[in-house]
Amino acid sequence: MKEMVFATNNPHKLDEIRKIGEGRLRILSLADIDCHEEIEETGNTLEENALIKARFIKEKYGYDCFADDTGLEVDALKGAPGVYSARYAGEGCSFTDNMDKLLTALQGIENRTAQFRTVIALVLNGKEYLFDGVIKGKIIEEKRGSTGFGYDPIFMPDGYDKTFAELGNEVKNTISHRALAMEKLVDFLIFHS
Repeated sequence: MKEMVFATNNPHKLDEIRKIGEGRLRILSLADIDCHEEIEETGNTLEENALIKARFIKEKYGYDCFADDTGLEVDALKGAPGVYSARYAGEGCSFTDNMDKLLTALQGIENRTAQFRTVIALVLNGKEYLFDGVIKGKIIEEKRGSTGFGYDPIFMPDGYDKTFAELGNEVKNTISHRALAMEKLVDFLIFHS
């Protein structure tokens, strides 16, 4: 089984990616390679941030690896919070702070369509590759559900009457933006190994 480093310090993302790749890809965490530093995301796009993290691990630790960046893009807010999704309510904010700010920004707005978009950057054998996954849906008016993380309690994917947080990780990990991007990555790695 192929082994890859996933450049993230987010335990929720690590757990989700490990479940998605289970049986097909062995995922090493940053702690597994003794990397305990925070990699600054200074890019203006999801692609730039994912590449910054993957390049950092390759350059500093020598491992081929992949990294992701994910954004929630709300149509009525011209794509915001987008690349700033994790810190929408400010540095050091919580998931709840971000959701509350978004719900406040959408008060009185009828068009609540949105999409989650994940970009995965892979650095492999001296080359760089990008894979993306998108799931469309809408922002509901109140938080529902208790699983997942981030904006999951207020995002309802198209074709479902439950939020990501109500659907549970098993369903979410088969239909999510991250799952779609991860499938492309796994297919690529299996084909190129």
